[in-house]
Amino acid sequence: MTATSARITAVDTYDVRFPTSRELDGSDAVNPDPDYSVAYVVLRTDAGDGLEGHGFTFTIGRGNDVQVAAIAALRPHLVGRSVDELCADPGTLSRDLIGDSQLRWLGPEKGVMHMAIGAVVNAAWDLAAKRAGQPLWRLLAHADPEWLVSQVDFRYIADALTPEEALALLREGRTGLADRESVLLERGYPGYTTSPGWLGYPDEKLTRLAKQAVADGFTQIKLKVGADLADDIRRLRTARAAVGDGVRIAIDANQRWNVAEAVEWTTALAGFDPYWIEEPTSPDDVLGHATIRAAVAPVRVATGEHVQNRIVFKQLLQAGAVDVLQIDAARVGGVNENLAVLLLAAKFGVPVCPHAGGVGLCELVQHLSMFDYLALTGTTEHRAIEYVDHLHEHFTAPVVMREGHYTAPLAPGFSATMRPGSITAYRYPDGTFWAADLAEQEERA
Repeated sequence: MTATSARITAVDTYDVRFPTSRELDGSDAVNPDPDYSVAYVVLRTDAGDGLEGHGFTFTIGRGNDVQVAAIAALRPHLVGRSVDELCADPGTLSRDLIGDSQLRWLGPEKGVMHMAIGAVVNAAWDLAAKRAGQPLWRLLAHADPEWLVSQVDFRYIADALTPEEALALLREGRTGLADRESVLLERGYPGYTTSPGWLGYPDEKLTRLAKQAVADGFTQIKLKVGADLADDIRRLRTARAAVGDGVRIAIDANQRWNVAEAVEWTTALAGFDPYWIEEPTSPDDVLGHATIRAAVAPVRVATGEHVQNRIVFKQLLQAGAVDVLQIDAARVGGVNENLAVLLLAAKFGVPVCPHAGGVGLCELVQHLSMFDYLALTGTTEHRAIEYVDHLHEHFTAPVVMREGHYTAPLAPGFSATMRPGSITAYRYPDGTFWAADLAEQEERA
C-alpha cells in the first residue's frame, strides 16, 4: 500500500463515561447530576504509518447512547475515502456530511447529528495535523489564508461576512505572527477556572479551591448560579472574600432564567462585581440576550457553548446581543465551522472566551484560541480559555497549565487521543470500571 493510495478503512466508535455525578463535579442549576462522557470516534487507515484520527463530542451521560449511534450513521461517508484527499481538504468532508439530505433533515445543522459531524470532522483534522507532524494550532496558524477561507462554509452568513472580508482578516492577522508565536511558546494562553464554582460544592470547598486558583496564577474564576438567589448571594460573598477585589468572578446560569428573571437576578448579584453573566436564558433566544445585555450593563453577557451553528452566532453578533462569545470545540460542526465563528467574531470585534471543562474540551479548544491569537485577532486582551481540573489524565497529551496559562501543546494532532486504558476501563457498559460497578449494584440489590 503506497501513501498516495491509502484509504480510511474503519470508523470505530466508543461510548466512554465517567461517574462525575458522585462527587457533584460539573453540577449546575440545570444539570444537577452529570456523568461527564464522550462519544468517541477513531478513523483508521491502511497507510501503514500507524497514524489515526481521533475525535469526540461531549455529553453528560445517557445521551451517549444516541450520540454514538449518530456518529456511526456517518460511516458510509468515510470508509474508502482517500487519506491524502481528506487531509488536504477537510472542508470537502464537512460539506459532504452536512449535505447528506436524509440526515440533514434531522437538523438541519443542529442537534445530535451536527455534533456527530463535529466529532468526525475534528477526527479528520487530528489525522491531518498528525500526518503534517504539527499541533493543530500551528497547522492552522501557518496555513495559507486562501486555503483557510476555502475551509469555511459561507452559506447563510455571507450577509455578515463575505469570503473577501474573511481573506482580508486572515491576511492582516498574519502580520507579526512569528513574534506572537514566540510569546505563546514562552508564556502560553490565558485561562480562567471554573473548578471552585460547581453548584453542589459546600462553602468550605468553594473557599479552598478559589484560594488555590489565585495561588495557581488565575486572575478569573467562575461560579454557577441560578438555583436559589439567597444561596447565590451567600456563595458570591464567600468567593469574593476568598479571592479579593483584584480577581474577576464570572457567573453562569446555564440557561436557567426567563428574560425578566435574568435581569432581576443579575441585578441582585451586581454588588459583587460579576465580570459576566453566562447563558442567562435559552441559547436560541437572540433578542432575549440583547434585552438582558442592555439591562444589566456594565455586567457583560456571555453565551455560545450551546449555540447550534454559525448562523445563530451571526445573529447574536448582528443584534449586539453579547459582549463575550463562547465557542465549543465539539458542539458545532467541528474545526471548519469554528473557523467561521472566529472570523465572524473578529469582524464584529467581540472577544472569544471558549467553553471548556467537560471531557477533553480543554485539550481541543486551546488549539482554536491559539490560532485566533497567532493568525487572526493578534491579541489575548479580554480573552481567556475556561479550565477545569479534572479528567485530563485520560489523554495522551493532556493540557498543561502554568501560572494560569495554557501551555502551547507541541505533540502533533488535535490533542484528542485518549489513553487506551481509559477506554478499556470506562467504556459503557462493559468497561472494567462499569462492569464491576454494575455487578456491585446487583449484589446490593
